[in-house]
Amino acid sequence: MIRNQWYVVLDSREVKNCPVGVTRMGEKLVFWRDGEGRVVCFRDRCVHRGVALSAGKVLPNGRLQCPFHGFEYDASGRVTVIPANSRSSPVPERFRVHAYPTHEAHGFIWIWWGDDPPADLQPPRFFDDLEGFHCAQAIDPWEAHYSRVIENQLDPIHLPFVHHNTIGRGNRTIVDGPVVRWLDPDRFRVYVVSRQDDGRPPLKPEEVDVSGQTFWLEFMFPNLWQNHISKDVRVVAAFVPVDEEHTLLYLRFYQRFLRLPLFGDLVARLAMPFNVLVAHQDRRVVQTQRPKPSALRGDEQLVQGDRPIVEYRRRREELMG
Repeated sequence: MIRNQWYVVLDSREVKNCPVGVTRMGEKLVFWRDGEGRVVCFRDRCVHRGVALSAGKVLPNGRLQCPFHGFEYDASGRVTVIPANSRSSPVPERFRVHAYPTHEAHGFIWIWWGDDPPADLQPPRFFDDLEGFHCAQAIDPWEAHYSRVIENQLDPIHLPFVHHNTIGRGNRTIVDGPVVRWLDPDRFRVYVVSRQDDGRPPLKPEEVDVSGQTFWLEFMFPNLWQNHISKDVRVVAAFVPVDEEHTLLYLRFYQRFLRLPLFGDLVARLAMPFNVLVAHQDRRVVQTQRPKPSALRGDEQLVQGDRPIVEYRRRREELMG
């Protein structure tokens, strides 16, 4: 997994008044809200005797208390009170747990997963064209490495086979291009033009005119994706790494063709079962891929339609150093 990146790791609604223990990026983490309601993230291990802090509680003073010996932690990860030494005794600086920077926006919680965040750490980015949309969400577990789940959503040539009775109807097996356009070093779009096989090979990317096209896929490193179906309909996914073999797909449907508050939300919710069905068609296949993580250099024999996957792998390898 790529270090020193902002990762979407949770939905905001998953962290309420009590500590929440989860595994992300192969680490046991605890999330909680301080006295101001801000989300805090620690490694889920008390510095004293290794107890899971997620089994503790948030005190009225906004600190996290270990359930074993009552050590109290502030939002920076520093132990402020060791009850056995008396509340008035100073606590040595070494009593500190690793805390990850967090950011909460758009109903998601991010963490900066790295060692030493820069002093001028900027907040994470999100898609900037989703204002005014109604949204519904499903959280779907996959027994797959997050890189494979991402690549599945960048793969235009699987649709007629995996989704033959849903979004891949029409037997359009030929994909012209696909065209990949980088918006900046960590964000690109994929434009897809598909057609039935008439004996002509797929056009090269430079031969495809995508000007005026309103449908595209967009990926933002390290783990955000948008299917820009139209100006009023989108599907967004956060590919949340649990460990090397498990991913949580946070799948959202956005719509604004019906903007009435209650009905807009209802329409978004009603669309989710279909979107989950499509995701499960993918999941059944992706979970069989070996090796679990993808790699730029391996024994897979790729074809022209895999260009978005190659672009993703190349940049991922660069970021992993």
